[in-house]
Amino acid sequence: MLTVTTHNLANTVVLRCHGRLVRGEESALLCAAVQHYGRDIVLDLGGVTAIDAAGIGALMSLQAAGVYLKLLNPTESVRAVLRLPGLESVFEISEVESIEGLIPQSIAVDQVGLAPSSLETGCGGIAGKSALTLLRW
Repeated sequence: MLTVTTHNLANTVVLRCHGRLVRGEESALLCAAVQHYGRDIVLDLGGVTAIDAAGIGALMSLQAAGVYLKLLNPTESVRAVLRLPGLESVFEISEVESIEGLIPQSIAVDQVGLAPSSLETGCGGIAGKSALTLLRW
């Protein structure tokens, strides 16, 4: 299962992922979240426990469709999978202790949770029709 939480920091959207980024609803949820928030996304992978070819395919499809993905804090298991086909050079990868460290302290963080209501599998070049329900807390 994959959970995606958004953090709006100034003019930057950070999508924090927890769980497995694998074939099925997990990769579809990530694609739907990225489609919803635009073309410039920081993707925090610090909570991703596993990624498979479909997860890598989702990242590649988004990048190929013109979405700029900055990968933040990928776990060692994610880095290992990215290393195999040489994809570490395709994405900008950064390490930070806290996403709040990306912006000045005076800017508030808005947290929004995403829940899939009707997801297709895969990104389909981000042209798929995925619907999201936004949950605010």
